[in-house]
Amino acid sequence: MSLSKNKNPYRDAGIVQFGTGRFLLAHVDALVSESLKRGDSNERILVVQSSTREEGKRKARLLAEQRHYPVRIRGRRDGETIDREQTVDSVAGCLIAVEQWDALKRHVVEHARIIVSNTADNGYDIGDDSSLATVPTSFPGKLTHLLRARFEAGNDGLTILPCELIEQNAQQLKSLVMSLARRDSKIKGDSEAFLDWLEHRCVWADTLVDRIVSTALEPLGAIAEPYALWAIARQPSMAVPCAHPDVEIVDDLGPQATCKLHILNLAHSYLVDRWQRAGQPVEFVRDAMQNDALVDSLRVVLDQEVLPTLAVELPLAQLQAYRDTTLERFANPFLDHRLADIAQNHAAKRQRRLQPVVDKARLQGRATPGLDEALT
Repeated sequence: MSLSKNKNPYRDAGIVQFGTGRFLLAHVDALVSESLKRGDSNERILVVQSSTREEGKRKARLLAEQRHYPVRIRGRRDGETIDREQTVDSVAGCLIAVEQWDALKRHVVEHARIIVSNTADNGYDIGDDSSLATVPTSFPGKLTHLLRARFEAGNDGLTILPCELIEQNAQQLKSLVMSLARRDSKIKGDSEAFLDWLEHRCVWADTLVDRIVSTALEPLGAIAEPYALWAIARQPSMAVPCAHPDVEIVDDLGPQATCKLHILNLAHSYLVDRWQRAGQPVEFVRDAMQNDALVDSLRVVLDQEVLPTLAVELPLAQLQAYRDTTLERFANPFLDHRLADIAQNHAAKRQRRLQPVVDKARLQGRATPGLDEALT
């Protein structure tokens, strides 16, 4: 498909999104859709299917054809039970990278303002990829290739908003892109101008996302909890994808990251520990929240060990509000979140989620008997 400036059907798609997974469909795309419907923003999304999976290509073709899908929002938020369905229609179109690369490149060069991504667990792996390939294989390679094309066209830089669950995700992605650009610039024999453009004209903003998207709907769509968070670290000249109460532009992602890792994630792992010691009496997290022995011990460790320790760094009222939201999410009557799934890689999760809180408590002279037992 030729995408001339006069005939580009995605002209209003200032957001280019790498990834077609259910999380992006029910989180980023849903938030942008709600913002569009309220008239608070006007940019839609061009979705890019970038893997070689045939199932992914099938979904991409369907998304390109119908460009809207249902998301069922089910759970509790702020004490209210929510069970509704929304139609997400923020998608302007969908391109399969390996089949429609020239069309994608033309769009990024001429119309993009923001790049969003949520690639697979190995999405930042480069291997032996080159950004000079006709169609690079890795996501960092594809991004470097597209940014080079935009630079060579004499256009301004883009805002990069990666949503992978990686600490300092934008800075890590930037480092990979800069490394590829530096290596491939030597092969091309061009100047340092592209590197300078990446450094000073592009905006690389770390993000933190949080929403449980429990199930995919067929043929398109998903089931998600009401809670949603898309926190973006504020940067000068940053383009913002939409205006939405669940999109927070913050000066520091640290507080959100601390709460997610050391309250929500910690609570999951602590609950798993108590569940295992009790002989695995229930299957789902929501059932555990109805088991007095399990939920009471969780509340004690949060209220007497975790929150007082974290309150040295963050306001106690903020921590208590996050605790209440976490417990409400855990009790979601519609969510089949298996404790056995959370228990995977349990030892490593305990070290990352519980041990830092114990270490901080020791420095404060605070006892943590519940966390200590869970770590043994």
